[in-house]
Amino acid sequence: MPELSKETAALLHYLLPGLLAAWVFYGLTSHKKPSQFERVIQALIFTFLVQALLPIAQWLLESVGTRLAIRPWDNISETLTSAFIAVFLGASFAILANKDSFHKSMRAIGFTTRTSHPSEWHGVLSERQNYVVLHLSDERRLSGYPQVWPSEYEKGHFFIVQPAWLSEEGEQTLLKGIEGFLINAKDVKWVEFIEKRKEE
Repeated sequence: MPELSKETAALLHYLLPGLLAAWVFYGLTSHKKPSQFERVIQALIFTFLVQALLPIAQWLLESVGTRLAIRPWDNISETLTSAFIAVFLGASFAILANKDSFHKSMRAIGFTTRTSHPSEWHGVLSERQNYVVLHLSDERRLSGYPQVWPSEYEKGHFFIVQPAWLSEEGEQTLLKGIEGFLINAKDVKWVEFIEKRKEE
């Protein structure tokens, strides 16, 4: 295995906070990991944000250090603080993406019509936490509560709890003694969302 040059090692050390922030973000969201080039661009953006916040964190820590000194500000302190900021940034962006907070505010003022969810499929299922009816490819219908759903419509599984088969007349056959069904997303033709009643 060829050894890394000093310049390459220095570049990797510089990009590590950004790579860490991106790793945290993709670990906490359902977004697909982009191509390698896009990941490097994202790492550069996150690294820029970490480097921009680092002097503020240094000032805060040194202010606290005048009253409660733990260690001097050196390379190790800077690396640890950068790592903490990177984890904080990655987790913060993940929360904003999962809750659609940023895009919701941008939609409210007319800047965009997009959501922060990775797809319409994921956005609809994550925002409508209520009972569904799965129309299966063999013409059967299964109602229940989706405790887990796939982030993509082409792959993954639904975990339906409180399951019941629906007849053509709409009569439910409750499945007693069954905790839930694991249904392959490929076997689902479409998903019907049950309207929430006011008393519920």
